[in-house]
Order: sequence, then C-alpha cells, then structure tokens
Amino acid sequence: MSASVGQAPPDFTLPDQNGTPVTLSALKGGWVVVYFYPKDDTPGCTTEACSFRDSFEDFTDAGATVIGISSDSVASHKAFEEKFQLPFTLVADEGGAVRKQWKVGKTLGLIPGRVTYVIDPEGVVRHVFSSQMKAAKHIPEALEAIRAGSPA
Repeated sequence: MSASVGQAPPDFTLPDQNGTPVTLSALKGGWVVVYFYPKDDTPGCTTEACSFRDSFEDFTDAGATVIGISSDSVASHKAFEEKFQLPFTLVADEGGAVRKQWKVGKTLGLIPGRVTYVIDPEGVVRHVFSSQMKAAKHIPEALEAIRAGSPA
C-alpha cells in the first residue's frame, strides 16, 4: 500500500515531539498536510519547516492540520520545534516504517525523500508534491491544493 492520489493513505500512530501518540485516521473530517522530510535542523529541512511555520495561519484558516514526519527521535523533534518555534506537529518515524509504507523513496539512493501529501476531509490523498531541492515550494503547493478542493 502506498499514498497515491485518489486513495486513502496507510494509517499510522506515531509519537509527536511531546511523546503523545498521533493517529492519522483520527484527523479525518478536516484537511491534513503530511510532509516527509529528511532530518531535523538541516538547511533544507529548516527552510521547509520555517516556511510551514510562517504560513501556519493560512493552513489553520483553511481548516488544515500540518504534520511533519522524519526518522528523527522525539527528543530531536522537540529541540527542532523549540529552536524554530514550530506551531505544528512533528512525529517520529524512527526506523522509517511509515516512510516505507507510504513509499517515500530516497534521493540519489541516499537522502530520505522530501514529499508532501494533502489529504481531504474524507481521508483521501488529493495532491502529492515531491521535491528535494525546492523545500519552500511545498507550502504553496499544499495551500493551492487545499484551496482548490475546498468549497468556496
């Protein structure tokens, strides 16, 4: 199973930056943006996270929940959140099981992929954007997909 447009993605329950379990299926009923990123506190990932932070109000106004996923630990996520005042959830996929289920590949076979998924209120993937090098572009891509799918 993978996370493809038009399908429900694999469910997961992972600990957030505070150690609290987060279950994707429990968020059904609202838009959810799930973004996979390579590593906390690295240049591209920091750019991406801060761009989500800076646009966070746009996501909440659109009724969306933002979840960042990497293989970093809960403690690493907590430090990343605090250092950059990130207002959204970061979940720890230590070992990369969810990344594998969603079939988020690696760039050049080495770097964990950077992929953003937009999931509608019914729990169906509506948009997928993958770009390792254009970290900040994930944010307008996700917002545009939500706005396109939301009733006016």
